[in-house]
Amino acid sequence: MSPEFLQTYRNHVAERAVQGIPPLPLSAKQTGEVIELLKNPPKGEEAFLVELITHRVPAGVDDAAKVKASYLAAVAHGSEKCALISREKATQLLGTMLGGYNISPMIELLDDAEESVATQAASGLKNTLLMFDQFHDVKEKADKGNQYAKAVLQSWADAEWFTSRP
Repeated sequence: MSPEFLQTYRNHVAERAVQGIPPLPLSAKQTGEVIELLKNPPKGEEAFLVELITHRVPAGVDDAAKVKASYLAAVAHGSEKCALISREKATQLLGTMLGGYNISPMIELLDDAEESVATQAASGLKNTLLMFDQFHDVKEKADKGNQYAKAVLQSWADAEWFTSRP
């Protein structure tokens, strides 16, 4: 991947700004390009790349979110290395995706040996309501004694996702 993508994206942002509208979210292809650049970031672009993966990929279940969640899950699990995103940060970013492709990795990370990663997974799940049948996976972990899963269930029962807001 080349930094040409970054210039093309910056041009897009500038064109949209002239029109008084925000840039479009990244597509799946563009998200893949950002990920490739994250693996070997051009000097001086590190913060911008983290900003793009953090804030310019839509949350939820579209194709770009799937690409983002897949990469962040690999970083969070440690199977992929990223100098700019730690395992804990990847887990935190997964927790901002609202539901969908991020749920299974976060549930798996409740069992992570690194306490900061498991804690971050629990924190993300506490604020995620679009769980569907995966609620049962969290409950099963809690029933087996996983302290982080228990904390998630208690948080949901206490409606912290709602009561923590102004």
